[in-house]
Amino acid sequence: MSRFDGYFLRQLLILFGFFTLVLVGVFWITRSVSLFDRVISGGQSAMVFLEFTALTLPTLIRTVMPMAVFAAAVYATNRLSRESELTVMLATGSSPWRLARAVFLFGLVAGLMMAVISVFLRPASVEQLEQRQAEVAGDVTAQLLNEGEFLHPTQGVTVYIGRIDLDGTLHEVFVSDRRVGQNPVSYSSKTAYLVNNGAGIHLVMVDGIALRLDQQGRVLSSTLFEDASYDISALTNTSSTAERSLEAVPTLELLQNRDTISAAEGFTEGELIDELHQRFSWIAICIAVAMAGYATLMLGSFSRFGLWPQILGAFTILILLEGVRGFVSPVVIDDPKLWILLYLPAIMGILISCFFLLIAGRPLVPARSRGANGAVPQA
Repeated sequence: MSRFDGYFLRQLLILFGFFTLVLVGVFWITRSVSLFDRVISGGQSAMVFLEFTALTLPTLIRTVMPMAVFAAAVYATNRLSRESELTVMLATGSSPWRLARAVFLFGLVAGLMMAVISVFLRPASVEQLEQRQAEVAGDVTAQLLNEGEFLHPTQGVTVYIGRIDLDGTLHEVFVSDRRVGQNPVSYSSKTAYLVNNGAGIHLVMVDGIALRLDQQGRVLSSTLFEDASYDISALTNTSSTAERSLEAVPTLELLQNRDTISAAEGFTEGELIDELHQRFSWIAICIAVAMAGYATLMLGSFSRFGLWPQILGAFTILILLEGVRGFVSPVVIDDPKLWILLYLPAIMGILISCFFLLIAGRPLVPARSRGANGAVPQA
């Protein structure tokens, strides 16, 4: 690799890192607002929010990486053209094909990063995230320990806690259980404690009153108690296991045990094939968008105003490739034998790049510069 190739590759990698950080930051802020509200309102700590955020990063990075690769290729090529560095290299005899070596190597590096994320990290992170979400959903105490709020942990049950001491003592506790429609019951106590006795979680209320309404007899009975136990472990699903999504299935399992997964978890063959090849198609698309961004800008000649028409054309090609990706996925799900269509966007991007580089390497000679017999005059 020549010194110019190394210089070009360094520019591409630096810009790729910059655009990746920017895009991940923008998408992360957009998603984290709703995630933070959902986690904190569920009674969880900020550490749970940070854990969930970390587990969503592989999915987020996989989403933005092709855009970052494309932006880096376009920006670096435009800057080298604007500063006449590409013009000098072309004038010394280097062809657009020769200069594309650094871009192709950059696409390979990005593809290797995408392989690690798409094939290994993302399925593992999604699986861990779903397990943690199931655990949090079954954390009854976290759902109930909110001061001054009327909470509804399940249909027909309302819980209110006025104040919570540092030692875990609950004050001004109110529980309304309307799950038995004809005989709703309400509990109110000055203090209460959450007790886990191994068999379940109980709310032990001290110095309170229980009100039971018999709607058929239209009778309201009240009972004063010194202490009463109310089982809250059944208010939510406390199971830490959950059905995994298709994205959480490990790649090796998709390669070897598709029949077992389909029979046990209900996924169709088309869904499994689509998910498997989608993970590998993300690798190929990184190479395709890098080459497409570079090749499109090589169609333009030197201009101090930049290559804006070519840049707009490059973005149009990117939108076209993304549109094709969204179109072929339902087709593969319906007919798994057509899995090769998932690689169509990458193939189209590489073919477009080769076509543009062929044009850029053999520029058309204006008709007025030709001789009477059609020959190009020699200098």
